[in-house]
Amino acid sequence: MGLRIAVVGATGNVGREMLNILAEREFPADEVAAIASRRSLGVELTYGEKTLKCKDLETFDFSGYDLALMSAGGSVSKEWSPKIGAQGCVVIDNSSAWRMDPRVPLIVPEVNADAVNQISSLNIIANPNCSTAQLVVALKPLHDHATITRVVVATYQSVSGKGKEAMEELWTQTRAIFVNDEIVKEEFPAQIAFNVIPHGGEFMEDGYTTEEWKMTVETKKILDPKIKLTATSVRVPVFVGHSEAVHIEFKDPISDVEARKILREAPGVLVIDKREDGGYITPVEAVGEYATYVSRIRVDPTVENGLALWVVSDNLRKGAALNAVQIAELMLNRGMFRRLAA
Repeated sequence: MGLRIAVVGATGNVGREMLNILAEREFPADEVAAIASRRSLGVELTYGEKTLKCKDLETFDFSGYDLALMSAGGSVSKEWSPKIGAQGCVVIDNSSAWRMDPRVPLIVPEVNADAVNQISSLNIIANPNCSTAQLVVALKPLHDHATITRVVVATYQSVSGKGKEAMEELWTQTRAIFVNDEIVKEEFPAQIAFNVIPHGGEFMEDGYTTEEWKMTVETKKILDPKIKLTATSVRVPVFVGHSEAVHIEFKDPISDVEARKILREAPGVLVIDKREDGGYITPVEAVGEYATYVSRIRVDPTVENGLALWVVSDNLRKGAALNAVQIAELMLNRGMFRRLAA
């Protein structure tokens, strides 16, 4: 017997990936419903070899459904996730709406799987920010070995993390440059084509942005509240795939050789690290893959017990849709869905 699953926000980048990954991983589902706003009613989406027609969130009946994968934005989740959870349907939410709520576990299965046992009567589990997800997958095994004290990270985030409209803006601006058209800026505060923008989210009083703040507080909640972290989030003209330059300080000594061995054996990590031209991963190679890739593992000689890494992952997959499905698989394996456990 399989689950009854609703994918909310199914027409977005992440929603479509959720449908793809459910099919690819052959998640046991008796029924999958694609849900979106009323303006998407009837839009056809692919789920494996099936075609699903979008249903309206406002009128959809979630009673009898076991799982809702929510990727419809923070304001929608704030309103709808508690309503859905109250009907006995577990919500795995991809927005920032619930991540720091103390009643809601924030989970990356390779890092803090046991946090799933902390699910409350809200029936909501949160997915971290896409940049945080790949970062903590790489940090966890190293932290277990030598205890991380401080992390300095610069992200190189693809435009897909901001949605379909952002991807379209990169495309239209790129074309405009080649045909000498006007550059139109709507999704980004500066030209994104052939440029980089050191700005993600909204600016806060201390000069950091909300994207940078998310990485700090989410890493602490998922991995260890004692870790100090500072981030600079940069948007780059890449369609899919987030990259991160990560500098780590440890309490205990650790060599690059040890780190490479530890990471090769870590769940969810693939090490591509040859000290030669092309001996590393780039976003292009990571697209469509499940892994968090680690390259450029080396000693940071400027601090005691320091390492530097290059971390890359498909932000629509491990950063969002895949992580949500992995949480569902974790719950399934632990017999946590009511109907199947009955």
